[in-house]
Amino acid sequence: MTPARIPSIFQRIAKATSRLAGRPATFALVVAMVLLWAVSGPFFHYSDSWQLTINTATTIITFLMVFLIQATQNRDAEAIQIKLDELIRCQQEAHNSLLDLEELEEEDLKTMRGNYLALAANARQAVRKGEPDTGVPQIDEPHRKVVGRIKGGKRKPR
Repeated sequence: MTPARIPSIFQRIAKATSRLAGRPATFALVVAMVLLWAVSGPFFHYSDSWQLTINTATTIITFLMVFLIQATQNRDAEAIQIKLDELIRCQQEAHNSLLDLEELEEEDLKTMRGNYLALAANARQAVRKGEPDTGVPQIDEPHRKVVGRIKGGKRKPR
């Protein structure tokens, strides 16, 4: 097993910032700062500078947070996808063609979704007949042909 790599400075900052931003204490601090700004209005005679202060601060914070939160969400989504791929891969009866569905085109995803909707409908029909709906149903020939036509799955490692 290879040793774990040290995360980049950006990753560490993004992770720490998103953790910090999501805490109730951070929200309370921001509310207190906005209230302090609002209360200070009469002292500054509600000047343009007073208004510009809050506008500039909120714009900068929002701009930076969008990128930091997006970076954290992208990383988390990729990690979850890898974990799901591993769960599919390690199941003996699983269809490995499902491993990189997130890379498929929208039409291909709709096709695959249709396959699983049909499996669910068949399972409900079996339950109505008193048959079990457990096990690993095999994909029948029409489904196999559809899976064979799918043109996605050209993911490159990030």
